[in-house]
Amino acid sequence: MSQQKNEKDAKKPQYGNNIQLKPNNPIQTTKRLFSYFRYNKLVLFTGLILVMLSSAAQIAANTMLSPIFDSLLGDDPVSELIRLLLIMAILIVGLSLSQYLGQALMARLAQSTVFRIRTDMFTHMQKLPISYFDRSAHGDLMSTFTNDVDMLTQSLEQSLSQIVISFVTVFGTFTMMIILSPLLTLIVVGMLIVMGIVIRIIGGRSAQNFRLQQGSLAEMNGYIEEMMSGQKVVKVFNREEQVKRDFAGRNEELRKASARAQAYSVLLMPVMGNLSLMLYALVAMVGAFIVLAGQMTVGNIAAFLQYTRTISRPITQLSNQFNSLFAALAGAERIFRLLDQDPETNDGDIKLQLLDEKQLADLTQRHPGLDLGSDKANFRDGKIMLWEVPQEDGTYTYVEVRGDIRMHDVDFAYVEDETVLHDISLFAKPGQKLALVGSTGAGKTTITNLLNRFYEINEGTITFDGLDILRIDKFDLRSCITMVLQDVHLFKGTVADNIRYGRLNATEEEVKEAARLANAEHFITLLPNGYNSELTSDGLNLSQGERQLLSIARAAVSDPVVLVLDEATSSIDTRTEQLIETGMDSLMDGRTTFAIAHRLSTVRRSNAIMVMEGGEIIERGTHEELMDQRGRYYDLNVGKAELT
Repeated sequence: MSQQKNEKDAKKPQYGNNIQLKPNNPIQTTKRLFSYFRYNKLVLFTGLILVMLSSAAQIAANTMLSPIFDSLLGDDPVSELIRLLLIMAILIVGLSLSQYLGQALMARLAQSTVFRIRTDMFTHMQKLPISYFDRSAHGDLMSTFTNDVDMLTQSLEQSLSQIVISFVTVFGTFTMMIILSPLLTLIVVGMLIVMGIVIRIIGGRSAQNFRLQQGSLAEMNGYIEEMMSGQKVVKVFNREEQVKRDFAGRNEELRKASARAQAYSVLLMPVMGNLSLMLYALVAMVGAFIVLAGQMTVGNIAAFLQYTRTISRPITQLSNQFNSLFAALAGAERIFRLLDQDPETNDGDIKLQLLDEKQLADLTQRHPGLDLGSDKANFRDGKIMLWEVPQEDGTYTYVEVRGDIRMHDVDFAYVEDETVLHDISLFAKPGQKLALVGSTGAGKTTITNLLNRFYEINEGTITFDGLDILRIDKFDLRSCITMVLQDVHLFKGTVADNIRYGRLNATEEEVKEAARLANAEHFITLLPNGYNSELTSDGLNLSQGERQLLSIARAAVSDPVVLVLDEATSSIDTRTEQLIETGMDSLMDGRTTFAIAHRLSTVRRSNAIMVMEGGEIIERGTHEELMDQRGRYYDLNVGKAELT
């Protein structure tokens, strides 16, 4: 495990699975979800109209049963029957066509909506601070992007149109039933109340278990993701059986929740179906007496019986849709919770400018007092790098980007009242190399995180070329700083693509030069397709040392002003380290470097060494000075090839 993670874990609270099993505010969530429909208003309204027309056509087709039956008792039954059947056929064709087109448009609306939501999620995630990912389980985030989005997609595709169809069908059917027979309608209403009670009991338990199923699924997915990434650790400690038992427990919880959810869901349909048959039989018996009394025609009772079957079906379907709908709303709340996370603030007004010779000449002509282009200035792509500093009067001053880093009395805590750094003061002049050594959890990696403004300090100041980094635009600040971490992350793609990730506009020759600088070219040329060789996810088809060399090459091609090495060579064997020392020295030449290192050979080459314990700098000096002091640094080095 990396030192960076150790330090954070040592100082920050652990956050567990925080899966919300039911929507806290379904109405508000629904409103917010529907707000996405404004991007597809035409599709929405057209789809709704077609779906409602299909429901109206269904009601009209049922209404035609009354005149069809009654026409058989007329003077010219054949011709009248043919005419009525033709009308009914037209209604059925219109019903089928409008239903197909309407649901197709609603499905298109659902996909467009989810596409925009998914885009918003990923876009917003790129704006979130590192602290959010530190306190959020990656498995939970993946579950939000997959399970919750899939459930939302399914609900929007099926539930929305079904709800509209059901409401229109129930309203239209009730209207026709009241017109035909208020007495029979009262019987239907009484049975529907019974159905509603059954739906509330069975459907409520089904919805609860569906939510538990989603929560169990999210937890199991998170566990699987964790075990996949930590498979090597599992095998090193022979924990396969324990892992299988843990997985079996989670899998059993998911099975139970899913089985209960499906059992209640499956139970609802036959119960409602039997109640519908009871209602049908009751209406048929009472209706027969009414027909015999001469208060209704045979056609009327036939149509009413069809309405009876029609009205119970959408209610049953609607109850089933509410199960998945509430599960989808619970997922939507988790999605919106992600979207509501505060993005990383970037209120810096100092910008980075790259000027060529002509632009620099024009600038110095406009500002005669400027003295730019010194030996310590940094250049990128042949252009001088300058900080553009706005002044209160609306003018600008310009400062060369040199890489002068200073910390003054810095205090920091990840969590309130749990100080990680206390009264930290240090400086690294342009081109100097500063080494940070000390025990795990001493705060070394935290210092480098503060330099990048992954976190904001509580007290004190940090300056970059004399400028408070709180005023520097974060994008521009980080474009001047490159980190080489102990835990290397490579992306799926070619070797060249992964090196070029440090600077996307790097030419092919610049990529190769960076590889040569890191002494990675030798193993790259031995790959089947050289620089065009495809890497698997995280570069697992390379050795750990080869992945580290690529990360160093990636840092080299980015051409940073400040270089941060967080145990950059810890995963490389001694022979490989010796091969890259010259390249690393070339990479660090002229660049301000912060090196977190355990290896004595790395520390010896530093201009200054800071020994940290408990979030404070307890010793500082060169290797020789610290050895002469015979303090903590001396204790770390005596009889050891590496620092601990």
